[in-house]
Amino acid sequence: MSATVVEQVVQARLIVSTHRSALLRVTLRYRADDPLAVRMGFPAEYSLDAEPAPPAGPPQPEVEWVFARQLLAAGLDLPSGDGDVHVRPALGHRTLVELRAPEGVALLQFDAPELRRFLWRSHLVVAEGQEAGFLDPDRALAELLG
Repeated sequence: MSATVVEQVVQARLIVSTHRSALLRVTLRYRADDPLAVRMGFPAEYSLDAEPAPPAGPPQPEVEWVFARQLLAAGLDLPSGDGDVHVRPALGHRTLVELRAPEGVALLQFDAPELRRFLWRSHLVVAEGQEAGFLDPDRALAELLG
């Protein structure tokens, strides 16, 4: 793995209802070439709009959510977010991440120390406040325009 990429696999609990939840593996990613963002990769079978994979077919690609690294950091201590992603602290050193899409809402519970460790590692790659020195405006514009 390149020194400009941080990747960490963690367990999350997908809260389905008051009495039902499911454990899933989530891949957290940070890339120095996109220094303001973090990525959360989820198994495709947990997507609300995913087509079921045929039994003998290749595995489906993961579903990835991209949002501000600062939102994740702020949400560890105070409720944060006013768009499709909301992050807030919960009891017992936990953090809740709420993902909103037209298909529905997913509520995930993470161990806050795991998220803090990931953020700490991302800050070793690009220190907080130094993101502008790593931005590639041409690449950012190309991604924005598709």
